Amino acid sequence: MSSPAVPWKPLDPVPLDHARAAAGEGADAFPASGAEILLGPLSAVIIAPAVDDLTASGVWDGRTFRLVGPVPRLTSSRFHAYGSESRPIHLFVRLPEGGLYLGTLSHASSTWTRDPEVLRQGDLWLDSPLSRDVLDRVRPPAAPSSLPGLDWLDHLPADPVEALRLFLRTWHPAPAAEPEEPPPAIPVPPALAEFYRLTRGRPHARGVQNFIRPPGELGLRADGLLAFGHENQGYFEWVLDPGQDEPTVWTIDDYQERHPERERLTGFLLQFSLYEAAVDAPYRAWTGPLPTPVAEELTTRLRRVPLKTWMWPLYRISFYVAPGLIATVETDEEQEECDISLGAAHRSVLRPLAGLDIDWTAFDG
Repeated sequence: MSSPAVPWKPLDPVPLDHARAAAGEGADAFPASGAEILLGPLSAVIIAPAVDDLTASGVWDGRTFRLVGPVPRLTSSRFHAYGSESRPIHLFVRLPEGGLYLGTLSHASSTWTRDPEVLRQGDLWLDSPLSRDVLDRVRPPAAPSSLPGLDWLDHLPADPVEALRLFLRTWHPAPAAEPEEPPPAIPVPPALAEFYRLTRGRPHARGVQNFIRPPGELGLRADGLLAFGHENQGYFEWVLDPGQDEPTVWTIDDYQERHPERERLTGFLLQFSLYEAAVDAPYRAWTGPLPTPVAEELTTRLRRVPLKTWMWPLYRISFYVAPGLIATVETDEEQEECDISLGAAHRSVLRPLAGLDIDWTAFDG
């Protein structure tokens, strides 16, 4: 069964009752965190609010619409159907003056709850990308109620323990109730013990890309070193001498080659925390290799974290920060290039960077 073309082009105003009718007679309706989904014989129709809210379905960026669940698996099945089962997906946004048609969507990705019949989140690509002006209409800019500050930075380099303590409390909200946790199975250096205490009930602080192992899972290697962290695919692990108060951290790859970190344990744990907070931030941006002078257009706006470069990978990563923003900058001095990755606590922090002469690979601002 073919679907007739709708009589609108992207950015046409459309009464919402006409938008709903585009799904066809007898369409099934589903709510989806502020959006309305209609699955009918002619098409799927999504009518979404004009909001910028992590908990609501809406336009995410100029190329992506994000559907926030929970919604039944049936909806996602329709979104990536092929052949005779395929139907167009039409997107409309509710504005004060009525509906605005944004064109058709294509399925990009889906994530699921533990129940395989329930969709947690789905990203759909806009077949007609949006300009910045249109984006501001359908995803109105919002101001943050607060941003993680930089008080922690003032304690570097003199007191890295206090800097680590304040950073973790600033970027990771306190749990409603601190859960019980078994103590480390073996004695650990003071900085690692403090890290475990500070991150109790804050699981993301122990890693989402790479990981610090839970205290109850620690153990000594055959060489007597303590393996306390690892890369997400097991390519390398982090080890230390548990008999020292502020030991060197070693990165040991799967070929068993050892590389000493330039910062001792406390500084390393702060670098780990900065990196993981950036990776886990709700708003991201990153580049491919940039000429160093171009990268400096960004880094000169930020404060450099006064720590030595991080080993992973190749001793190239430095950290730069601003309120609500963490930048990892990987510098290739021979090629005079930098790769930049940003994590932001709020979209508004990235927005001013849109005007820089930087070719962003991805940009959530």
